Amino acid sequence: MFDYFNKINNLLNIVEKEENENIQKAVELLTYANLNHQSVYIFGASHAGILAEEMYYRAGGLMTINAIFGRELMLDRNPIAVTSKMERLEGYGQVLASSVGFQEGDVLILHSVSGRNPVTIDLAFAARKVGVKIIAITNKQYSSSTTSRHSTGKRLFEIADVVIDNHGDIGDATCSIEGVPQKIGPTSTVVGATILNAIVVEVCKQLVKQGVKYPPIYYSANLDGGDALNQSLFKKYQESIHYSLN
Repeated sequence: MFDYFNKINNLLNIVEKEENENIQKAVELLTYANLNHQSVYIFGASHAGILAEEMYYRAGGLMTINAIFGRELMLDRNPIAVTSKMERLEGYGQVLASSVGFQEGDVLILHSVSGRNPVTIDLAFAARKVGVKIIAITNKQYSSSTTSRHSTGKRLFEIADVVIDNHGDIGDATCSIEGVPQKIGPTSTVVGATILNAIVVEVCKQLVKQGVKYPPIYYSANLDGGDALNQSLFKKYQESIHYSLN
């Protein structure tokens, strides 16, 4: 078996076993938010933001998940090192939060492997201040081995309501090659996307149990009738959706 496949399979088994309770808590928060037409948001900086894109406007995904994108943190930024500087800039997360319009009872999913950078911590503090529940996907061992870059000294796992550990290696990369000091093959994107998609599936199962005939899931726009179904569901859940299809 390829080394990376082996590592990922092992990690997914560990996460499924060790994070079951925390994933269930996240499912409960998102189920409640959807039933009560609260808003769900997701954010990550730089590569961590790939999970925000995974959850946003995705066939088979919840249309009620709103991605928060910071222009200076996107991977098409040039020079790319600007993204590292911006995620460390205290106050930028507060600026992002001010444009969101968080409400009490909303849910914010934050993905940060190290959990140490100010942009994510600022967002968490701003959201918590108005009664938003925070779900963190992070690496507790990795985060615990670092110091916070935020003036409060806090890391993400210390301020979230629900913490889901991705159980990756410190530094994220996982495969070792003899004679090469740096490990190769980051795991956080694969594991994080699996965690989030598992949560989405379980949330939809719970919604159906609660009598929701058509959960707010995007149909593929490449299937006949998909656009019409999406428009219908979008209109029904528009109170929780803060982006446009047109």
